[in-house]
Amino acid sequence: MKVCIAEKPSVAREIAEVLGVRTRRDGYIEGNGYCVTWTFGHLCTLKEPHDYKPEWKHWLLSSLPVIPVRFGIKLMDSDSYKKQFGVIASLVKNAEMIINCGDAGQEGELIQRWVLQKAEVKCPVMRLWISSLTEEAIREGFMNLRPQSDFDRLYSAGVSRAIGDWLLGINATRLYTIRYGQGRHVLSIGRVQTPTLALVVARQNEIEKFVPEQSWDLKTVYRNVTFTASSGKFATEKDGAAVLENIKGHDFEITGVTKKKGKEYAPRLFDLTSLQVECNRKFSFTAEETLRMIQSIYEKKVATYPRVDTVFLSDDIYSKVPGILEKMTGYVHLTSPLKGVKLPRSKRVFDNSKVTDHHAIIPTGVSPSSLSPEEMKVYDLIARRFIAVFYPDCEISTTTVTGKAADIDFKTSGKQILKQGWRQVFRNGQSETGKDNIRPDVTVTESAELRDAIGQDESRSAEEVNVLPDFRKGEHGQHFPILKESWTTPPKPYTEATLLRAMETAGKFVDDEELRDAMKENGIGRPSTRAAIIETLFKRNYIRKERKSIYPTSMGVKLVSIIRDDLLKSAELTGIWEKKLRLVEKGEYNAADFVSELKKMTTEMVEGVISDRTVRFIELD
Repeated sequence: MKVCIAEKPSVAREIAEVLGVRTRRDGYIEGNGYCVTWTFGHLCTLKEPHDYKPEWKHWLLSSLPVIPVRFGIKLMDSDSYKKQFGVIASLVKNAEMIINCGDAGQEGELIQRWVLQKAEVKCPVMRLWISSLTEEAIREGFMNLRPQSDFDRLYSAGVSRAIGDWLLGINATRLYTIRYGQGRHVLSIGRVQTPTLALVVARQNEIEKFVPEQSWDLKTVYRNVTFTASSGKFATEKDGAAVLENIKGHDFEITGVTKKKGKEYAPRLFDLTSLQVECNRKFSFTAEETLRMIQSIYEKKVATYPRVDTVFLSDDIYSKVPGILEKMTGYVHLTSPLKGVKLPRSKRVFDNSKVTDHHAIIPTGVSPSSLSPEEMKVYDLIARRFIAVFYPDCEISTTTVTGKAADIDFKTSGKQILKQGWRQVFRNGQSETGKDNIRPDVTVTESAELRDAIGQDESRSAEEVNVLPDFRKGEHGQHFPILKESWTTPPKPYTEATLLRAMETAGKFVDDEELRDAMKENGIGRPSTRAAIIETLFKRNYIRKERKSIYPTSMGVKLVSIIRDDLLKSAELTGIWEKKLRLVEKGEYNAADFVSELKKMTTEMVEGVISDRTVRFIELD
């Protein structure tokens, strides 16, 4: 008998259906030489401090640091979990082979391995590794089962992460609660949670300390187009007014018109973080809501595995693309131009070197008819991005126009859309903003539609974009100069979208897609856990939300203020730990070394706080 262990009952049912396993039992399904059973996510967890030593149950400074000689696991304290584990344990005793059918990722590997360890499995274990739950993917996965040992490094990284979170979470929370909270408030501190909170507090500090600076911009309007003086801003109104008066009596002359042809690439495919960012920006979905919906879409077989951190596809997917496009019946008006033509194989889309466990999130071709209206919004984003990357590039002409009034130089610029290319996927009343105001034969100062398609915030609507007429060098005429007062503005509070981006890039604001991809290795948290971290900060009353903006609470500010150790609150340093965990996964860094470093850091942290005499305790609201 072969025993298949899925991560949840719904996935087990899908696998059983494909394998022809029909007879339902209590806690499993059997037939056709298989038993298909399931966990409920984490059935096992790391032992608690008192499981190692009874005295560690009490929160005392004298007992810190709490560092077990060897970490162990135990069953979750739940009757239903214990019952299901009993079913699994009884099945694996008589199994000829175990097939690990857990979610194909680091967390899924950890969940299943702990269950198998607790059940003391002796027989061979194989791994089902699939990126979607379609019948075709499951069948293909069972035809290509891999030895469990192929994923030992993935498991090592998962265990190292869990131990690291345990060490810092248990010790730092107890330490700060006893030392500064006087036992009246639990001061929760975590390896990823605290640096994320520190990002929000730092942004609030920047906002509060911001001092606006006044300046004046000299502009002029010629043929209904606004030109800006090349000399920059004036520090005083008097200086600007003098120049303004000087040019009033002179015509405005066009001194140059340059055009440079170029291309704009389609927006990249989605990874989990970019999907969460876009859904928050467009629909105000929280990161947790988006994760829940895309997980449901995956389980309904409509999209591929969602907990991914790459925006690329592996080369083997290329041959499957025409079939997927053909099955996307709700998008025939967009896919029909691609039918029967050789699809591009761009390195911006297909790159094996950028794909490890899973590829970017894409449709499977299964009809989305089973999706809820909210899930359909998420799916539509995924579907349009997928279609768009196979359209031609958008061809543009960048136009720069220079002019002069008296001896003052002015400039304006814009883009002319020569060929729509991939933009067509977001046009005809079906753009991501619902607006369709940019024609292919006009030059605009900014492409609002492009900004929307790639998920950037719009500074103005498409209706407000200026159209550049056909200027000719040497022409001149009346103009209307103005002196415009302006003030520098403070940084904006984080939204969930921008906070996710900050976590992804270790606190660095990066707008460029390629640079952002390069910085992901130093991001804090994993794509699958960032939403939960943000939710935890809300639940613990460390951050709050006003509309879409996120602010720290007084409790969050005070907590960050007492943490002296940068290792606990620096997004950049925490990003370095995350990079080491990724290297563990690749086999380029020793898991034992990572844990040893964290043990050493934990000990030094405890010693440093106990010896701190600058703060006795903090008053929390």
